[in-house]
Formats: sequence, structure tokens, C-alpha cells
Amino acid sequence: MINFMKRNLLVFFKDKASVFFSLLSVFIIIGMYALFLGDVWSSGMEGVVGARNIMDRWIVAGLIAVTSVTTTMGAFGTMVEDKSKKIIKDFQSSPMPRVSIAGGYILSAFVIGVIMCVVAVVLCQLYLLSGGGTLFTGMQFLKIFGLILLSTFSNTALVLFFVSFFQSNNAFSIASTIVGTVIGFLTGIYIPIGQLPAGVQTVIKFFPPSHSALMLRQVIMEDAIKTGFAGAPASVVNDFKEMLGVSFKIGDSTVTPLFSITILVVAGFVFLGLAMLNLSRKKR
Repeated sequence: MINFMKRNLLVFFKDKASVFFSLLSVFIIIGMYALFLGDVWSSGMEGVVGARNIMDRWIVAGLIAVTSVTTTMGAFGTMVEDKSKKIIKDFQSSPMPRVSIAGGYILSAFVIGVIMCVVAVVLCQLYLLSGGGTLFTGMQFLKIFGLILLSTFSNTALVLFFVSFFQSNNAFSIASTIVGTVIGFLTGIYIPIGQLPAGVQTVIKFFPPSHSALMLRQVIMEDAIKTGFAGAPASVVNDFKEMLGVSFKIGDSTVTPLFSITILVVAGFVFLGLAMLNLSRKKR
């Protein structure tokens, strides 16, 4: 299984186009934010100290969450290509157990997701520093890395279930483009969650990757919000957090980190089971 995982890693990173397109949605979001979204959101925060820094950290948290989805999907492109070229039949006819084949694809996608998320964190940190921001603290780095591991596990399972329905590269490419576009809305990057219709907000609040973005925002934006809203009434701060998706409310209750972690863990195991069931059904 480990050797097969290494093979998949080499195939992915050798194909520079795959690496680029797995990060394409991230580049698009950065471009849109740098060109006009950043000024639009921060201009509406008159009187808030470090408004641009707050919004920079908001977009950075969302980007890391999105990266854990798009890069794992790009990683599973190797599996789809092996299917379309019938290469997978060679592996299945070898002495290697089929569970090792499936495990190799899953582990390689997970590792790729983690690596690319760490790269995204480094790039985002450089972006924050270039704008006059500060370094993440050691505790923030640890929390961010822990959330990357959890988010990538959950999203690897979710994406595997989605990808398990595809047999051709063309269908996979179209689906990847759609996912890369939609994920920005479902994690509240293009439009703050609080400005979306109530029905859409409800869907987002139960969409696993949104909880990745939620917890990353809480870690990355905590200090900036405290500084920017020092002395402001608690109700103003809470309304601001709800609008930007730094906190979720379901009914009258505020979502806790434990609830978000549970959503990600349960979704990970459920979608992993569904994906394996779907793959085995196709084999029969």
C-alpha cells in the first residue's frame, strides 16, 4: 500500500498541470480578492482598527479550507486516469490486494492535501506579512495544522465519494471545474455567509468543508477581531462574526468547536464508507 501511495504521489507531482489546476480555484480567489473584493469588504468597516488585516485573515482562512478540497480532488485525478486508461486492471490482476490499491489512492490524496495546505499556509503567511500583518503564533500554527489534518481527512472522503462516480477524464475535468467554482460560495468566500438567503445559509451550516473554514477563521482571526473591535458592544462583535462566518448559529444556539469537529469526523467516516460501497458495487 505504501509503495503504491508513493507511486501516486510521484505521478501527481510530476504532472505540473495537475498541481496547477488543483490550486486554480485558490489563484482565482486570491486574484478576485486582491483586485476588488478586499477593498469592497474592508471599505464597509469604517472605524474598525486594522479592517484590512481582519479581512485579509478572513480570506486566508477560507483559502486554506478550499485548498483541502480542491487539491484532494486533483489528487484523485490519478485514480480516474488509471480507470480511463485501464491501468487499474493491471494493478488488480497483480498480487497486491484490492484494499491496498484503494488505500494507496486514499492515502496519497490525503498526503497531497496536507502538503498543499501547508504550502498554502506558508504563502498566506507571506501575504499577510507583505500587507503589514504579523506572524501566526506557535499555538496558532499548531491549531491550524491540526485543523488541516482533520479537514483533509473529511474532505478526502467526501471527494472520494464524488469521484467514485466518474470513469473518464473529461467528466472528471468538468466536475473539478464546477467544484472549484461552487466551493468558494459554499465556504462563504465570494459572498459573506450572513448576506446569503436563509435557506442557503442552512445548507452551508451543514456542509462539512464550511466547518473547516469556520474553525480556521476562529483561530486565524481571533486576535485581529479583538484588536479591531476593542471596546465595541458584544452584540456588534457577534453580529460581525455571524455575517462573515466566524461563528454559526443554528436556531438560537451558537455552534461550538466540538460540534464542528463532530461534523467533520462523522462526515469523513460516512462518505468513506459510501465511497467504498459505491466502488465495490461497480466492480460487481
